[in-house]
Amino acid sequence: MPNITEFDTIAAISTPVGEGAISIVRLSGSEAITIANQVTSGVDLTQVASHTINYGHVMDPKSQQVLDEVMISVMRAPKTFTREDVVEINTHGGIMATNLVLQTLIGQGARLAEPGEFTKRAFLNGRIDLTQAESVMDLIRAKTDKAMHQAVQQLDGSLQHLIKHLRQEIMDVLGQVEVNIDYPEYDTDEITTQMLLEKAQAVSQQIEQLLQTAQAGQIMNSGLKTAIIGKPNVGKSSLLNVLAQKQRAIVTDIAGTTRDVIEQTANVAGIPLQLIDTAGIHETTDQIEQLGVDRSLQSLQTADLILLVVDSSRPLDATDQRLFQLTQEQKRLVIVNKQDLAPAWDSAALPLTADDLTPVIISATQKSGIDQIAAQIKQLFFQGIETSQTTAVVTNARQVGLLQQAQQSLADVMSGIQAQMPIDLVQIDMTNCWNTLGEITGETAPDELITQLFSQFCLGK
Repeated sequence: MPNITEFDTIAAISTPVGEGAISIVRLSGSEAITIANQVTSGVDLTQVASHTINYGHVMDPKSQQVLDEVMISVMRAPKTFTREDVVEINTHGGIMATNLVLQTLIGQGARLAEPGEFTKRAFLNGRIDLTQAESVMDLIRAKTDKAMHQAVQQLDGSLQHLIKHLRQEIMDVLGQVEVNIDYPEYDTDEITTQMLLEKAQAVSQQIEQLLQTAQAGQIMNSGLKTAIIGKPNVGKSSLLNVLAQKQRAIVTDIAGTTRDVIEQTANVAGIPLQLIDTAGIHETTDQIEQLGVDRSLQSLQTADLILLVVDSSRPLDATDQRLFQLTQEQKRLVIVNKQDLAPAWDSAALPLTADDLTPVIISATQKSGIDQIAAQIKQLFFQGIETSQTTAVVTNARQVGLLQQAQQSLADVMSGIQAQMPIDLVQIDMTNCWNTLGEITGETAPDELITQLFSQFCLGK
């Protein structure tokens, strides 16, 4: 349980520090309105209606000097984000004015909030669960509209509702097992065992479906590490510039222009890509070029996706063949560039594997065929996810790990039943699954986990 000090009145700047139109200083706690009123002139905040915004001035209580002209929002519990009294002071955007207002509030008894403490209070006060808290951070960090939409769905509680439903199903069957154990004259071991087995199988199937969303969810949050590789002068840098929609890499007709790894984040049809433009991979005696080639090969090994670029206007050679061999075990898209020039070979010459999708034919200079790259990325990583009727998506490694633990507990239930273990021992594994699922939503999460999770949030959120 939280300490009583965790529920004193906290304050923090909730907007990025710097010059801007406005900044917002937020307070939350039982004394939020009283403290704000002590530094405000022109309006009695204790008398205004809840969820109103009011004009006034923030004053230094000692010198009575006006610090800023402000608009003050007053929101009374429980209809607030934290379910506590909340005051938000809209100051003129600027480092000095905003900090002076914050320092004045702290001088009147507020405490500087810890990172994520407002959201932590929303969790501790039962307004949101841990999956929704994590979606708050996902929403802040979203780099594309699809990532934002995913976070909003999670914030609405789609994952929370599914997990709670699974836990309730497990609790129902555990309760029935307890009754059957306590009153054996009304049941047989066979009926109880069959009940546990069927429930374990049903819940395991739903968890498996949820785990299938994990890759897509994590890609939307973190981005897809994408290495653009090929021999020199096939158009790798041109492709990066088109995907990034900016002139990030230098493009010339001279082979070997890119001598180091260039990284750029891009939004490709709503999918965040961490693009890596590599030096052309080829044999060279130039020491600097060789360093670039070595870094290119390292990037290739750590990438989630390879965009293997070949030049349709030049014959395929041993370097092209080598790159196809190096990447055959990885997820890749074959990009045939320079379709605007006369072809030197046809697609039958490409050494494709059974896992390769149809090569994407493009002209990076004319920006044609680029939309097909996004379509194939969706096919590789999101097949069946976007059209699914289930809006719940697993978005981070913590959730994935706990679901896998829960899945293992269910596997132990099923193997225990097959081994004809005593029903009370099998019941322990089912209870472990119930507890593990509770950690996802925070219902059974240890205090240390909660503290660690919210410490990753930004100050003022």
